[in-house]
Amino acid sequence: MAHHSSSSSSSSFIFTLIFSLLIPYTVSETRLTSLHSDSSPIIPIDEFGFSNLGHLDLNLTLLSLHLHNPGNPNYPRNPNNPISDDLSLVGFFLCTRESWFHVIDQLSSYDIVCPLQSDVILPVFTFDRLNNGGLTRYNLSLSIYNPNLYTLLFANCIPNLQISMSVLSSMYNFNPKTLIRDYLPAGNSNLPAIYFSLSVIYVTLILIWVYLIYVRRVVVYRIHFFMFALLILKALNLLCEAEDKNFIKKTGSAHGWDVLFYIFSFLKGISLFTLIVLIGTGWSFLKPYLQDKEKRVLIIVIPSQVVSNIAQVVIDETGPYEQDSDFWKEIFVVIDLVCCCAVLFPIVWSIENLREAAKTDRKAKVNLTKLKLFRHYYVVLICYIYFTRVIVYGLETITSYRYQWTSVVAGELGTLVFYVFTGYNFRPKSHNPYFVGDDEDEEAAAEMLQMDGVGFNSTN
Repeated sequence: MAHHSSSSSSSSFIFTLIFSLLIPYTVSETRLTSLHSDSSPIIPIDEFGFSNLGHLDLNLTLLSLHLHNPGNPNYPRNPNNPISDDLSLVGFFLCTRESWFHVIDQLSSYDIVCPLQSDVILPVFTFDRLNNGGLTRYNLSLSIYNPNLYTLLFANCIPNLQISMSVLSSMYNFNPKTLIRDYLPAGNSNLPAIYFSLSVIYVTLILIWVYLIYVRRVVVYRIHFFMFALLILKALNLLCEAEDKNFIKKTGSAHGWDVLFYIFSFLKGISLFTLIVLIGTGWSFLKPYLQDKEKRVLIIVIPSQVVSNIAQVVIDETGPYEQDSDFWKEIFVVIDLVCCCAVLFPIVWSIENLREAAKTDRKAKVNLTKLKLFRHYYVVLICYIYFTRVIVYGLETITSYRYQWTSVVAGELGTLVFYVFTGYNFRPKSHNPYFVGDDEDEEAAAEMLQMDGVGFNSTN
């Protein structure tokens, strides 16, 4: 093997390390990783928040080690510490994100030629313990006494060494009181109780909604039954997620509850965006039909939600080493943004239609009431989208790993507030304010609509 180095190969390797660090890893507590003739220098396996009673189990099945084209390596070299076929430079290690940048500095300055040589990582296992490939199976159990958010990575610092293997990694914490294994990260351990409590809240809302539909059945529209169905799907979605997390917490596997969670999440997502579009168009309670342009919005939103949910499943079920993981994350973000923007158009159209209707009919008070309602709903919808897509993500990014559950609570409470606002403002009403008012109210409302129209035109 040649022992030279090049700036281009060094830059490429350092970039690979940085990129691997910044990948938003998918958290799964028991993961099976399979590599086939892989020569990647760094492969992130999983990420986990350990307590001071953390533990890592690693079960390795080595299929083959093959040194491909050894005369043409592409790896940064340090002339003072040349790399040979030393299998101690191939293996697994744990590293925090803060320590990772220090590892990159050491590599870029050629203090080390492999992350496994760094003094800031926690070594787990190197291949020299396989008796130069003589052993094909190896089981390891490692206790973690320094609590932190660690990433489990695999390093292959031998140029052109192709590895085929299967790795089963299990990371968990022991409950300090019962010493029972907890496969959820330290910051997510209480998620089962949180999701179950939220499902109880939605069951309560379902009972309230059933009562309103029954006592005011004379003024119930089809949209109210659609809202009822959405509440049921949301409650079932939260209940399945609670069971999903509960089984992962106890066993490291969802035992099929993840499938039910994905099904109800899919149905709930489509129903929510469809409901927002239908409310925005005024379907059922303002008019019994949809215009062509409103139907086109639904044609965009519903298939987009199908793709978005497929992307979410792929993201949740694949590890960070999968090549298509980043692609599906981008698809999910783009499709979600398209849906959020698309559902705003019907509300804007309804506001414009109400403003135009005020110029041609004599029901000024009715139009003013409707106009205010749709404007408020438009503002709340924008706040809901911004909060659940931006604020919650920011909270998840800046919050310590021990308090990751707070971002889940924030997102779910934001959704709950939006559901309650929508249900309250569009609930069945025995005395609908749309259809009452005297002459003085009509004159006052007409003046307000006229001022609103002038104000709107001046701003445009």
